[in-house]
Amino acid sequence: MFTFKKVASFCCSKRMLSANGNFRIILEHLKERSLIRVAGEDVEALLQGLITNDIHHLGQYSGGSMYTMFLNTRGRVLYDTMIYRAEENNTYYVECDKFAVEPIQRHLKMYRVKRKVEISSLGEKYAIHSLFKFRRLSLDSNSKLNRIEGVIMPCDKLKGTLPETSSTLKIYKDLIIFKDPRVVELGSRIISKVGTNVKDQICEVIGNVDTPTEDMNYKIFRYSLGVGEGFNDLPVANCFPLECNCDYLHGISFHKGCYIGQELTARTHHTGVIRKRLMPLYFNQIPTKLPTDNVILYKNVNLGRLRGIEGNVGLALLRISKALDFGEFSVGNGIAKVIKPSWWPLEAPKEKVNVEKN
Repeated sequence: MFTFKKVASFCCSKRMLSANGNFRIILEHLKERSLIRVAGEDVEALLQGLITNDIHHLGQYSGGSMYTMFLNTRGRVLYDTMIYRAEENNTYYVECDKFAVEPIQRHLKMYRVKRKVEISSLGEKYAIHSLFKFRRLSLDSNSKLNRIEGVIMPCDKLKGTLPETSSTLKIYKDLIIFKDPRVVELGSRIISKVGTNVKDQICEVIGNVDTPTEDMNYKIFRYSLGVGEGFNDLPVANCFPLECNCDYLHGISFHKGCYIGQELTARTHHTGVIRKRLMPLYFNQIPTKLPTDNVILYKNVNLGRLRGIEGNVGLALLRISKALDFGEFSVGNGIAKVIKPSWWPLEAPKEKVNVEKN
């Protein structure tokens, strides 16, 4: 179980994060996400050889979060995860799609061999919430409205055994609050025991928060940013980590040693030939009929493949230059507009993408 020290010193006014006309602060229980505990004296060696990121970046601190992926031997994505480290020695917690819990456990056990590592599910004991500022983004990719900060918990620096470098971790009463390691707009991840009244405790810290609605929720907001998550958005063994923006989401270390799937990932990165990436779709006309096999065809050009639609936004794996050239195109019997996400680098290295387009 988690063994973080309790910290309850908050110094900022609740009013600084209250909802206003520009955004809403949403607290949402992510029922489709779950946790796996991986612990033991050989845990770092096991994870280091299986994930795209460098586990030693977390090993230096007593608390923190990291985005990473597990790949197969052909360099294709198996599972997208976030890894958390607590005060407990040699212990990590892997957040994943709830349907990936058993496959990931089998994957870890297969490569554990004789290493001293214990692997167990925490899905029935802990719940995961997301706390984020919801705002409908402008279709102008350069708009300042698209560059919003995540929810920053107004805590003093942590005391006791946690070093100041653990700024990605905050604790309040029964809540363990991690900064989402991918993009700042995604705010915070909150881990708590099942049955905890998370909303009441969060309201004590930042004032009132809203509950998700059909047209204002985590999935719509995540899609509007162009961030994929889970089996539906990232089908098993169906795409590559760079196509899923894992590099832009701080999920890959290109300086660590070998790991499963590294060869193709590193070669693709160094050649710079990444023609397809996950991108957001904004629908002017929501389709009632999806394209055949989710393949997006426009003017006889294969632009890519639809991953999902939520409300009036969608997520698709698109050929970057072609999609930006068209800007607006049909998806099934709907009409969608695509823009380059504001959190992407201004100019992708070695990629011939005109960032001024559209």
